[in-house]
Amino acid sequence: MASSFENLLYDLDVTTGILTLTVNRPTKLNALNAATIAELGVAIDQARADTAVRGILLTGSGEKAFVAGADIAELAQLSGPGAQEAAARGQAVFRRFETSPKPVVAAVNGFALGGGCELAMACHLRVAADNARFGQPEVNLGLLPGYGGTQRLVQLVGKGKALELLLTADQVKADEALRLGLANHVVPLAELIEFSKNLLLKILGKAPVAVGLVLDCVNTYFDEGGEAGYAAEAAAFGRAFGTADFKEGTAAFLEKRPANFRGE
Repeated sequence: MASSFENLLYDLDVTTGILTLTVNRPTKLNALNAATIAELGVAIDQARADTAVRGILLTGSGEKAFVAGADIAELAQLSGPGAQEAAARGQAVFRRFETSPKPVVAAVNGFALGGGCELAMACHLRVAADNARFGQPEVNLGLLPGYGGTQRLVQLVGKGKALELLLTADQVKADEALRLGLANHVVPLAELIEFSKNLLLKILGKAPVAVGLVLDCVNTYFDEGGEAGYAAEAAAFGRAFGTADFKEGTAAFLEKRPANFRGE
């Protein structure tokens, strides 16, 4: 059953298992205030716990912005300690998207700046509309990214380019984002949602437990380093052998038929 939020649209397609989460503050270009970040936290926790949700599509309302940044008027009222607490809360919410065992695809329609770029980077994959713009403009305000931008941008585009974008506040167009690895695909705006859903459906056709284990192993590498990542991979590999999906997948391969995975 769809949940009701003030600043989000929560729409679950029970046929496909795809949950579409839409940041819905179009008059503010979907800027992230504290209330919206809190709602994102509730939504991702609910999605992770709901067995009917198999994959998540995250986007913004309208055609101009995915999320154009943080709510600057709200940020201007914070003190130093208050800003640190706000950053920690935002990081925790975005981390729950990143560590979701269910795949999360960001459909980036328009501006993904500041906190919006950080939110997109916390998703597992990013599909950009041809009008998308990515950037971390915080130094223009005497600030720096606070929701993980200095960490995830380095992972996606490398240290040198990440530092250039963070220090110059330059925006990246969709085609350059694709070249840099910040976006996985670029499509016309009119095709963005359909393409993103089809990408999710392709992933959802694979073994759900194995998909979740892949996501966990990749996160472990970036969180803890290579040795921990290799150890996590070996443990996950062993766990996968104990699943019904492994038995089904190998049987389907040998019998030359499509697999019917149940996530068990």
